[in-house]
Amino acid sequence: MGQGHIRPPLKEVPVMMGWHLGNWGFAGMLGMGMMVLFWGALIGLAVWAIARFTRTEPSHAGTLESPRAILDRRFASGQLDAEEYASARRTLESPDTPEREPS
Repeated sequence: MGQGHIRPPLKEVPVMMGWHLGNWGFAGMLGMGMMVLFWGALIGLAVWAIARFTRTEPSHAGTLESPRAILDRRFASGQLDAEEYASARRTLESPDTPEREPS
């Protein structure tokens, strides 16, 4: 530059945050999306593993107990006394008791 040339100041252009991709481009945005999916899957897996392996009571999802087995179990655990057990057993074994379909 020679003497006498004064360079004009650069004009600043205001840029609103988040309204442009900057230098990220498509590949950068794809990479960021994949990172979010990875961390989400990793956190989900951790939550599932903790819930699965810290469960204290057995799962009864596929087993259906008969009414008689439930009655016997409740009597054995002390939830029913002998009189309640005998009454409930008579009710279950009477021919007037309708049979229920397992739900």
